Amino acid sequence: METLYHQTNKQIQEVQSLMGNLERTDRQSVHLLENELQARIDQIFNHLERLEILASKEPPNRRQNAKLRVDQLKYDVQHLRTALQNFQHRRYAREAQEREREDLLSRTFTTNDADTSIPIDETLQLNSSLHNAHRGMDDLLGSGSSILNGLRDQRSTLKGTHKKMLDVANMLGLSNTVMRLIERRATQDKFIMIGGMLLTCIFMFLVIRYLG
Repeated sequence: METLYHQTNKQIQEVQSLMGNLERTDRQSVHLLENELQARIDQIFNHLERLEILASKEPPNRRQNAKLRVDQLKYDVQHLRTALQNFQHRRYAREAQEREREDLLSRTFTTNDADTSIPIDETLQLNSSLHNAHRGMDDLLGSGSSILNGLRDQRSTLKGTHKKMLDVANMLGLSNTVMRLIERRATQDKFIMIGGMLLTCIFMFLVIRYLG
């Protein structure tokens, strides 16, 4: 298990390093880098499935720690997958807006009357303003989506960690008072997480309504 764990951890670090190249890669090659990152992330998830099986077969005194280590790897790669999806969403939206702008610039305008004129400059300025507003909205939506996904992932991880802590506490024979303190802290973390998700949703709604 140790060999596969260290191999998977190394792959996660390599993906993190490659993610930093996305913004610097030219348009012709960025989709190739995205495909490579997606393939590596898929391979990491396959390794994690194998690690979960191996962790469950560890001796009882090492099993809980092994599962916690695997959960941490899973948490890290889930964030990487979310970041890649958000980048792709922003790129698709940006490319669609650029195509619309090019269509507008290449369009041939005609008039039926000598006194009729089309304010090209104002149209281009309006289109540029809309483009900037849409891009800002996409960035906010992408960031909000990333935050919500991160909170959901954190909630799942906290629930799993809480259960494992209770199992370990039972094994070690901790007192009921300590057990209640652990459960109370977990409940507080849950309310904090839910409050953060609600505030994020309200903020996104206000931004979308304002920009709309």
